[in-house]
Amino acid sequence: MNTLFPIFVKAENLHILIVGGGYVGLEKVTALLTNSPDARVTLVAPEIRGEIQELAQQHPKLQLILESYQPSHLTDKDLVIVGTNDKSVNRQVQADCKSQRILVNVADTPDLCDFYLSSVVKKGDLKIAISTNGKSPTFAKRFREVLEEILPDSLQETLDNLTAIRNQLKGDFVQKMEKLNEITKVLR
Repeated sequence: MNTLFPIFVKAENLHILIVGGGYVGLEKVTALLTNSPDARVTLVAPEIRGEIQELAQQHPKLQLILESYQPSHLTDKDLVIVGTNDKSVNRQVQADCKSQRILVNVADTPDLCDFYLSSVVKKGDLKIAISTNGKSPTFAKRFREVLEEILPDSLQETLDNLTAIRNQLKGDFVQKMEKLNEITKVLR
């Protein structure tokens, strides 16, 4: 049973640490900055791929530290994503995060994760996060591709229209919700 509680975080209000500068680090920093271009991200690794260095030139809030992970890198961090090819480093970062009560995701190691990164469908302001409870990120990716293909690009116009309607409604919260529920019944 999937007992995960889905949330969307305002990454631009957090300081996120990514440990690992290889392919997985590139994947994680790309996903993060694609969804939250103003996120404050520090990436630490003894070697950093050229593509990550290019991203840092485009994103001034992406700081690169070219050195091995140290517990001091956790200072003032709110969230940590780990993606090195060294399992002992991954376990050490996870243990350090636990001792400081910092939420951590260790790529490809569900047992060490406090949260999972989802596959995301984005159509304008609509975002749909897909999780397989850590069982198959590949399935989540494929399902995302299916949803991206079938969801119309005109969804943004629908969202904008519903926002305009909501802003014009009179009454208390319950009355507004009842009216919006009635209007959106056609989406069933």
